[in-house]
Amino acid sequence: MITVAELAAEVASLRLRVASSESVLAIQTLKAHYGELVDRRFSAGAVVDTPTLIRVAESAAALFTPDGVWDGGPGLGRAIGREAIAARLRETTLTFSRHFFINPRIEVDGETARARWDVLSPCRRPDGTSYWMSGYEDDEYACTDGVWLHHSMKLTTVFMTPVGEGWTRVLV
Repeated sequence: MITVAELAAEVASLRLRVASSESVLAIQTLKAHYGELVDRRFSAGAVVDTPTLIRVAESAAALFTPDGVWDGGPGLGRAIGREAIAARLRETTLTFSRHFFINPRIEVDGETARARWDVLSPCRRPDGTSYWMSGYEDDEYACTDGVWLHHSMKLTTVFMTPVGEGWTRVLV
């Protein structure tokens, strides 16, 4: 027969596993929302109007802790803090992108977490050249008042290569 102490230990273990699983799901949702916002800076193959761009950049920056770090690597630069992140995201280098964050490897440790995401992104530059970009992002997260936020995000580009005819007609 199971003792009260054994049952209490099992319940505590299950609570920890449930909390960790819920954190993983919340982090996956956070990352999907970030990707959606970054891509929302473009519509029909062009940068959105300035008020929309400002609103979207601020919304994406709000997904970071106040002292969060956005690091796009040598090609895109680094920004620290929500205001700087929003300013960086207002500086578009593309006219179209779709970010696919795949193969998440998320490790939760209480109120902090780390993850690596593979990134695949079709994108287009202002000159009309279409590219495939692939790489990975190493992220750190913090749970503040029950909400998971990016604490840092670092992109490493593995390749960016032009695509033949490319994305000549972007519908959304």
